[in-house]
Amino acid sequence: MEIGVHTPPLADEPLESALPYLDGLGVGAIEPGVGGHPGQDHLERAAYLDNESEQAELRDLLEEYDMEISALAIHNNPLHPDEERAETADTELREAIRLASQLEVGTVTCFSGLPAGGPNDEVPNWITAPWPPEHADALEYQWERAIDYWGEIADVAAEQAVDIAIEMHPNMLVYEPHGMAGLREETGERIGANFDPSHLYWQGITITDAIRYLGERDAIHHVHAKDTKIYDAQAREKGVLDTTAYDDEQNRSWLFRSVGYGHDETHWKDIVSTLRMVGYDGALSIEHEDSLTSSREGLEKAIDLLERAVFETQPGEAYWAE
Repeated sequence: MEIGVHTPPLADEPLESALPYLDGLGVGAIEPGVGGHPGQDHLERAAYLDNESEQAELRDLLEEYDMEISALAIHNNPLHPDEERAETADTELREAIRLASQLEVGTVTCFSGLPAGGPNDEVPNWITAPWPPEHADALEYQWERAIDYWGEIADVAAEQAVDIAIEMHPNMLVYEPHGMAGLREETGERIGANFDPSHLYWQGITITDAIRYLGERDAIHHVHAKDTKIYDAQAREKGVLDTTAYDDEQNRSWLFRSVGYGHDETHWKDIVSTLRMVGYDGALSIEHEDSLTSSREGLEKAIDLLERAVFETQPGEAYWAE
């Protein structure tokens, strides 16, 4: 199991200097953005796509620091009701899949996207309750759109031998494990989860149970290491569907935190152990979005904790059970 880093927090420096820094911390994998919300500061999609010389230079740089790419990140909304925005997101995703294949990267991380509530609406509509009944009708419309789209993308991904890892995220159609499993069932095994616990915490989901649920369905393609802290004083008053600005920390019901600052080391060891139980042995890609600390300090503290949690070797025979 490898400690990785989703690299946008280091966007102020080039990959050539970010890699030795991460290598010195014991990081073995990176997840660079190639467009969409993560941006593409470390791996500009157009510069590398179909460009063998640029790809060769990238491979040499990665090899110098014994670093692999766990996934290419392209989080956006290809189901957006604005046709131009949807087309841009779709193009980015398809190009990211092609680039991943050319770089021999097995996974692209992304969002499910979110349609409008009907064919004549102009903005995405996140529906969290089935009543009044027009909301249930809208949800049915959204799922029809999503299944058609992701079924097509699954075919594209299969042709390129790339997995699509969808992060369960609010304001997206897939935001919890049952929705993730349902989309996979409708579209095929190339569609799975980028298992990020941060948004599951505040929904009240037990992380190890969610890992078992998706793991039993072979539906975990990639994992983010990202913590969340629920602040009960605020949550007791206004719940957890909190639209307070992320940088208004003292008034929010929950905040993204560096690994270990929302849940303790024992909890993260349970996550690692449960991932191994269900057969996941890939990267734990740290996503730093903790507004109470700097990017470097947050990454370094997360790495320090995860180094004590991850397994570096494969298990041997259970000789004591013979």
